[in-house]
Amino acid sequence: MELSEQNVKKQRPVHLDLQTIRFPATAIASILHRVSGVIMLFAVGILLWMLNSSLASAESFAELQALFNNPIVKFINWGILTALGYHLIVGIRHLIMDTGRWEELQSGITSAKVSFALAIAVSVLVGIWVW
Repeated sequence: MELSEQNVKKQRPVHLDLQTIRFPATAIASILHRVSGVIMLFAVGILLWMLNSSLASAESFAELQALFNNPIVKFINWGILTALGYHLIVGIRHLIMDTGRWEELQSGITSAKVSFALAIAVSVLVGIWVW
């Protein structure tokens, strides 16, 4: 028993170079879904601040409206809406997979790639609308 444990330990890589590891499309879709969820968590704070500012007074509403002309604010809003769109699209994909569809390797990869394409299209459309 001890001999086989030593053999296993010798076969393990000492250093993993993460830049050489290729993740499948399904893993990338899942990881980005979690990242977009974290982005939206922080976005809730920004959006609540904007809502509070817009409802405080007519002057603060006008200030917030003027703030939307700033390119940095436009970029932040585009990022928030892009994260929301991606999270929604891949979330629907996950819900469909929960029903037992697209669970095979090839259909999972295909649905992940279609999700990426839809998310890119939504991101471009949102960018056109914001800018």
